[in-house]
Amino acid sequence: MLVTWKYRLRNTFIQRLDPRTRLIFMVCIIFALTIPDIWDYRIILPLFIVSLTLYLMARIEWQDVKRAWLFISILVFFIVGLNGLLFGRGGPSTVTSIDSPVLFQVSFMTVTVSKIWFAVNQIMRMICMAILAIPIPYTMDPNIYGTAFRQMGASDKVSFTMDLAFRFLPTFARDFTITVDAQRARGYEMETLKGGIVSRVRKLAPLIIPVTMQSTVTGEEVIDAMDLRAFGTARRTWLKELRYAPRDYVMLGLGVAIFITCCVLKWGFGIGDFFVPDFFARLF
Repeated sequence: MLVTWKYRLRNTFIQRLDPRTRLIFMVCIIFALTIPDIWDYRIILPLFIVSLTLYLMARIEWQDVKRAWLFISILVFFIVGLNGLLFGRGGPSTVTSIDSPVLFQVSFMTVTVSKIWFAVNQIMRMICMAILAIPIPYTMDPNIYGTAFRQMGASDKVSFTMDLAFRFLPTFARDFTITVDAQRARGYEMETLKGGIVSRVRKLAPLIIPVTMQSTVTGEEVIDAMDLRAFGTARRTWLKELRYAPRDYVMLGLGVAIFITCCVLKWGFGIGDFFVPDFFARLF
C-alpha cells in the first residue's frame, strides 16, 4: 500500500491554484535563479521575497515540515554555505579573484568578504527553491499528481512514474518506522550501537534488510496491479480533469514574466554579475 505526505485541505489561495500552475511557476522561478552568471542580490532577493510570500500563504503547520526543514538546513548551511564561505566554489571565478579584504586565514583556507557575500547569496538561492518545493506534497492533493503531469503533456508512463515517485519516500519512511518499532519490541536497541563504521552497519542489518525487502515487495505488487489493468497497451483515461481559473492565468503570467525579466536583465542589460555591495563591505 502506498502512503502519502501529510496532506490536508487548508482552503488557501495556494491550494485553490491548479496544480499545473504551481509546478510551472516553480519551474519558472528555478530557471530564473539558475540562469548562467546570475549572482546579483538585486535579482535574487526579490525572487526570495516572492517565494517566501507564497510559502506563508500556504499556512503549513511547522509540526508537519520541521523534519524537512531540518534536512534542508543541514544541506544548505553546512554544505552549500560552508563550501562557498571557505572555498568560494560553485559560482563565478570573480568570487576568489576580485580584490576583497581578508578576514582570517587558517592553513589553506582564506575567508574574505567576497566569499561571505557569495555564501549568503548561495544560501538565499537554495532556500528560495526549497520554499517553493516543500509545500507541494503537503498542500497538493495526492490523487491528482498523475493527472497534473498528464495534462501538462507528459505520457501516461511518465505521469504514473512521477505519481509513484512522489509517494515512494513517505511509503519508505512508514515501512522504516514500522520496522524499528517491531525490532524494538523484540529487544533491539539502536542506542547501543557501538564500534566502527563497518560494525555499526552490520548491526543495522535487522533494519535495513526488512525495509529493503518490503520496498521490493511493494514494487512488485504495484507492477502486478498495473499489468492486470493492461497498463501501457493503450492510451489511458483519467478520472479527474483539471481546468485553469483566472487566478491560474495570473500566476502563470507572473512566472513567465519573472523568467523573461531575468533573461532581459542578464543578456539585454548585463545585470546579474557577482559583486559585493558597498553596504555589506562597510560592515567589515
